[in-house]
Amino acid sequence: MIPAQFRIFYGLNPMAGVIEGFRWALLGAKPPEAVMLVSVEVVVVLLVVGLFYFKRMGQYFCGCGLYG
Repeated sequence: MIPAQFRIFYGLNPMAGVIEGFRWALLGAKPPEAVMLVSVEVVVVLLVVGLFYFKRMGQYFCGCGLYG
């Protein structure tokens, strides 16, 4: 469905792996290899960045003092 030259960019969307996984499971499409790998990498990077950001900024918006 997505042209080959744009599949890596498509994989940058964190939901692309989920969508391709459902297509594979329900419609019998080919297994999502590269798209799933790129999607998982993006999710892990976003998780780590979000954790660092929350740890740093949590004292300003939480007000509970747990992370500061």
